[in-house]
Amino acid sequence: MYYIKFKLILLISLIISSSSSLNSQEFSDEFESLLSNDKPSLLPEKMLITQRVLWGEKGLFRKTGISKLNIENREKELIVREKMLKAHQIIGYITFAGMIYQGILGGKMYYSGDYSVYRTHKTLGKIVTASYFTGAGLSLFTPPPLVSRERKGLNNIRLHKILANVHIPAMIVTNIYSDKQHDDNKYREIHKISAYTAVASYSFAMISIMLNF
Repeated sequence: MYYIKFKLILLISLIISSSSSLNSQEFSDEFESLLSNDKPSLLPEKMLITQRVLWGEKGLFRKTGISKLNIENREKELIVREKMLKAHQIIGYITFAGMIYQGILGGKMYYSGDYSVYRTHKTLGKIVTASYFTGAGLSLFTPPPLVSRERKGLNNIRLHKILANVHIPAMIVTNIYSDKQHDDNKYREIHKISAYTAVASYSFAMISIMLNF
């Protein structure tokens, strides 16, 4: 058990150090591009719809005057973006650890019939759900970068996004059937399968961040 915990801590440490260095390089490049270009492009051609609603040229923050579209504000937004994505990473690691432990408790109930851990499992589930969707929100609503850095073909960032399209709906289904699972064995199976799908896809999404391809 202690060996497994040590390997988990080591894996998370490697992910943190790897992803932090990649993000630092990305933000450095964006600042350099913004400062060195006489007429820089202030917004990327492509951005998430959640980003466009808030930070787009006609987004809510532009129309209300909270953050007008100019170089000075874009510099501030890039700083906010960096902080939000770092918070997204940290919360992601906490969520990841919580998911693993919750999965262990779930296994005790489903396969060993040990329901003495039910209350802990349920409480941890609420904490993991809150941290998961908080982290997702930080990523979805962060200010956009200066340019869209999408590369052709499969790469670690694209894989990370593909896996997000798996673990987000899996987490939603898991929570929908969290209480319903006690009403019918069919609901229990749906809850179990969706939970394991969420954990597996989220784990691979975390690992994909440290891969550079």
